[in-house]
Amino acid sequence: MSAAKEIRRPIAATIRLTVPAGAARPAPPVGPALGQYRLNLMAFCKDFNARTQKYKADTPMAVTITAYKDNTFEFVVKSPSVTWFLKKAAGIESGSSRPGHVVSSSITLRHVYEIAKLKHTDPYCQFMGLESICKSIIGTANSMGIKVVKDLVD
Repeated sequence: MSAAKEIRRPIAATIRLTVPAGAARPAPPVGPALGQYRLNLMAFCKDFNARTQKYKADTPMAVTITAYKDNTFEFVVKSPSVTWFLKKAAGIESGSSRPGHVVSSSITLRHVYEIAKLKHTDPYCQFMGLESICKSIIGTANSMGIKVVKDLVD
């Protein structure tokens, strides 16, 4: 039992936000969410923008911020949601109003595989296999009224 004990800091709050990539500013929604816990807004904005500069602007990034009672914080940035990727790949604004009855668009298995490769880098998906992530994405596409086909035929 010579392992060093990890010192746990008391957590004040866990904050979940959706912020556009590279566009975090101390204005709403970031400012009020972090300000009530007396966190350094500019430090968060600079770190977040640096971490998300490889994504296109206005890509919605999910971020989970852990605020500690000593006014420090840590945050984890996740890739955009599967529904956002599916809508971009299908070229639509929203899914079908009647999924299962009305098909709003279709995508190929290659689109699904590319989305799965991107989602595989997420902290919660890194231990899942690509096949299971693909199955989950296909299920999401079906619930949005997007048909998954082998090849697009014009």
